Parts: sequence; C-alpha cells; structure tokens
Amino acid sequence: MRIVIQRVTGAEVQIDQAMKARIAHGLLIFAGFEEADNADDIDWTVRKIAQLRIFDDEQGVMNRSVTDIRGELLVVSQFTLHASTKKGNRPSYCKAAGPGVAIPLYESFCARLADFSGLPVQTGIFGAQMLVGLKNDGPVTIIIDSKNKE
Repeated sequence: MRIVIQRVTGAEVQIDQAMKARIAHGLLIFAGFEEADNADDIDWTVRKIAQLRIFDDEQGVMNRSVTDIRGELLVVSQFTLHASTKKGNRPSYCKAAGPGVAIPLYESFCARLADFSGLPVQTGIFGAQMLVGLKNDGPVTIIIDSKNKE
C-alpha cells in the first residue's frame, strides 16, 4: 500500500463538474493498492496516519496528529502511486491492484481510518476521473509504503 499524505488548509474533489467532497484543515490522503496488500497493511497504515505528528502545537513544533486537532480527512484512490518508470517513458502500472482487489481494500481502508481516528472520512469515487484541488499547508507531504516501513 502506498500513501501520499498532504497536510492541507483545504482540499476538494470534483467529479463531472460537481463537488463530491470538501475539507478544511486536515489531511488529503492519496491511496494506492497492490495485489499483495491485506488487512495488516491497512491496519499498520491507518495507525500511522492517525498518529502521525505533523500539525503544529502552541510552540509551532510539529507535535500533534490529525486526531489530536480533530482535523478532517479526505481519501482519494490513486493507482498511479504504483507506477514503475524503470523502462522506457511510459509508466507501467502492473503492480497496481485491479478493481476487484483494490475496491474492497480502498473501502476497508476508509472504514478502518474512520474507526481508528474517530474522524469522518470523505472520499472521491474509485476509478472516476476526478479533479483534486488542495492548499498544501507548509508544505508538508509525507509518503508511506506499507511494504517499506521506514
């Protein structure tokens, strides 16, 4: 599972020129799944996201989590996080899970994130052509890979 987290002061998803989801202060989370992902990957990633201290405390030090600040969460599926650019100039997405595997993983991830964090989770629509807008705060962008726990 690959995740890109962006700390935002606002983010939104539009589909077919209609607003699907919008958040203010919180995290925009891009989530990509591969065939080998399972419940353990989801649980580890959910705990990491909910407890990641990337929001400022009163002294301006990144010492608070999205859960601590009662921030908002927006999760967008993004298979392109598993792009391989090793050969040629056209990315290969062969490691990205197909919809039959990825959709249940995505739905489970969103549900587990809501349960663990105690925060509502807004989403895009899996597989849809989406326009994602964001105001990155910091900027703060974090990459998490459940298969490479660094």
